[in-house]
Parts: sequence; C-alpha cells; structure tokens
Amino acid sequence: MATFYQPDLLYHDGQFKSGSGLLVGDDGRVASIANKPPADDVKIVSMPGKILLPGFVNAHSHTFQRLIRGRSENRGINGDNFWTWRDAMYKAAASLNAEDLYDVSRMAFLEMVLAGTTTVGEFHYLHRAQNGRAYEDPNLLSKTVIAAARSVGIRIVLLRVAYFRAGYELSPDAGQARFYESPAEYLENTDALAKEIGNESKEVSIGVAPHSIRAVPLKNLSKIVEWATARHLPIHMHVAEQTAEIDACVKEYRVSPVALLADHRLLSSKFTFVHAIHLTSAELDALAKVNAIICSCPTTERNLGDGIVAAHGAAARGIRFAFGSDSQVQIDPLEDARELEYHLRLIQQKRVILDQIGKVDLSKRLFDYATMGGAESLGIDSGKFETGKLADFFTIDRNDVSIAGAAEEDLLPSIVFSLSRAAIHDVAVGGRLIVRDSVHQDQQEIIARYRDLHQRVWTHQATRSFA
Repeated sequence: MATFYQPDLLYHDGQFKSGSGLLVGDDGRVASIANKPPADDVKIVSMPGKILLPGFVNAHSHTFQRLIRGRSENRGINGDNFWTWRDAMYKAAASLNAEDLYDVSRMAFLEMVLAGTTTVGEFHYLHRAQNGRAYEDPNLLSKTVIAAARSVGIRIVLLRVAYFRAGYELSPDAGQARFYESPAEYLENTDALAKEIGNESKEVSIGVAPHSIRAVPLKNLSKIVEWATARHLPIHMHVAEQTAEIDACVKEYRVSPVALLADHRLLSSKFTFVHAIHLTSAELDALAKVNAIICSCPTTERNLGDGIVAAHGAAARGIRFAFGSDSQVQIDPLEDARELEYHLRLIQQKRVILDQIGKVDLSKRLFDYATMGGAESLGIDSGKFETGKLADFFTIDRNDVSIAGAAEEDLLPSIVFSLSRAAIHDVAVGGRLIVRDSVHQDQQEIIARYRDLHQRVWTHQATRSFA
C-alpha cells in the first residue's frame, strides 16, 4: 500500500512547501509530491509541527573506529599526529572478532540514523581474522557489517577496500595484518561478494576502494579501476590526506597521486577522492575535467590535523562534494557541512566564502553536498524528492529551540548552520520509518551491547601491549 507523509513543510527544489505531502509507493520510491493523497486506499501519516527533508548520505565511514572515540586525545598515549593516531586505530582493529564488529557497527549506524543519515558508504578494510589468517569465508566481516546495517535499517554501499602493502619500500606492518589481501584475492573476493549481494536488496550495494596509492601500487590500481568501471561501480580512494603520502608517491613514481592517476587515465566521474586536501590548482583542474567528486570529512580532518581542503577553488571549478564521518569522532552531517565553510572563513578571515559560486546559495550548496552529493558519490538514486527516486528522508521539529522562530526565507540557513541533532524526529529509508520521535526501536539494546563491548575491549587492552 502507498503511504502519504503529510508534514507542515516539505523541502523540495530549494524551497519549503506548505500543504504538500510525499507520496511513497509500495516499492519504497517517491510516487509524487501532492497537496493530498490521490486515492482512498492510501495510508496517511500526519506529521504536524514537522519539516520533511531528503535524508543525508554519509559517503565515507569506518564504523569500527567508533570504538576509539575519546581514547586518542592524549599526546602521551597516542602521540601528536595522524601517523601516531593510527596506533590507537590498529589496537581497536586487532581487538574485534566478528560479533564485536557487528556490535560496534550497529552503534555507529544507530548514531548515523539518529542524525538523519539514510545511506552510508562503508570504506571497509577489515578482512582477515585477528591472527591475520583468512576466514573460511573471506567476506565474513564484510557481511557482518552489512548485517549490522540491515539490523539498524540504514542503506549501505559496502566499499570493499584493497590493501596490499604498508607503503613504498616499507615492510609489512603488524597493525595492518587484518587488512591485507593479495591483488588476486581482492578481486576474487570482491567479485564473490558482488555476486552474492546481486539484486537481493536495494538497501545493499557494493563499490571498490583501493585504499591509497601507498597501499595499492599503480599496476594493481589500474586493474581494480578497470574491473569496477566494467561493472559501473563507484570507486573511492584516499588521496592527498597527508603530505607524507604525496612525498612517498613522488619518490616512487616521480609525480603526485593525482598526476599519476591522470597520466594513466584512471580518473572518471565514478571516482571519489576522499579528503583531497593537499592539491594544487592543476590537480583541481584534473578533477574538474573528469567531473570527479571530493568527499570531505571535516570533523575527522580537523581532529587529526590533516589540513583544510581547498573547497573554494574546487567549487569554483564545479567540482562536486560529498561528506563523510570517517573516524566517527563526531557523527553529525550538518557539522561536516558547516565546517567546510567555516574552515575557509578562518583561513581567509572573511565570511560567507562559498556563497553564489555559480549563482548557488551557500546554504543550499552545503545541504545539496550532504544529500545529493553523497548519493552521486555512492551511485545511489536518492538525495532529493523526485518521482522514481528512493524515498529516504528525515523530519525535524519546527519548534525546536535551535531553529524556533525562523521565517521560511531563513529556514534553510538556520537548519544548515544552527540545527541541533536533537531536533531530528523521524527517519525513513525506502519510505519505511526506522526512527520515530527521535528513538530507534532497538536503541537501548544496541547501546547496552556496545557499552559491554567497549568496557571489555579497553579493560583487556590495559593488560597487554602491542608490537
């Protein structure tokens, strides 16, 4: 049966419409936007006092890193840069069996949906057992994360990560033992997972993720890109997050990562560059030429001290953006959106930097990045309310203290720059409500299991050391 969701206001084409509702077919897709349900046999869901908006898309997530939140903010324990932070991450990765991964993934996904996120791109690189050996089913942990997403109800694109080496002229790193596969194993296992998922669920799909140029040599990267392109899959890769990564690429190939990819014609509109912080103007031109996407993760990038992406130069070239929660230090899509602008303000000591580039309003630009940009990055047919698109959405309380009193012409800027996560009330994926009145039906059970896991892991860590 079709369902007609009837809020006070509905966000559509950059405007808030009063008296309009969203008609969702039994296939979970948008049937129409109308003032009233078109037939008597339609289920009506009245949402008084609420605003209905397209769901956010989180294009870059490492769910297991939710486990180290708050445990890497001490220089004496974890050093003072990205490379020392990795030690804490490796400890978390080494600690988790499949059941643990399920519980930490559910916790991260729960927090995402409570923040209005309806799709996640999971950049998944835990493949092997804790002792570094392959599972009987090499996709066991990929399937575990997918099962966690299904349990919570979030749509997932499993971006299966290729990780073949520690870096150019570096010995294998014990902390990465669970990440490694051979190039042949990677393609074989990814192909097997893709075939198993098939068309069984529109809530689950797959993409490829060569981790970085330091982890995947050029000859192997070319084969992965060719394999994914033939299957029309999204391609995600960490690029230019750290200057040390660029230096190593120059040492190995005599050019930067972006130049290397461009020279070997590996760039395309299916390619998402995660972070892409330390890029030159010429490199931005190369991304713009092929209509590639940048996935920025500002809350993680500021936490790790990575640097600030050149969003102004990228936007001026028409480069598309998406956002990701990455290390899960904070899960709030609007915080990532506003920080893309705020970081530029700090650098330039000016205000409203990304406004009116290409005649696009600043608030609409940032909201579109958080919705349509992420959907385009992951190859998902969502991000806006249009007939035939997936009916993924969330509602907010119009009278929440963070936006109360905002006139309709100021409503989108108020939402983008001021909305509290507490204002988000309902979340639907494929037209099915998974959060109602700010609560997920399994919320207490997910939190309780995660709390027990967290205590068990870190109590155990205190009694042992890592190589």
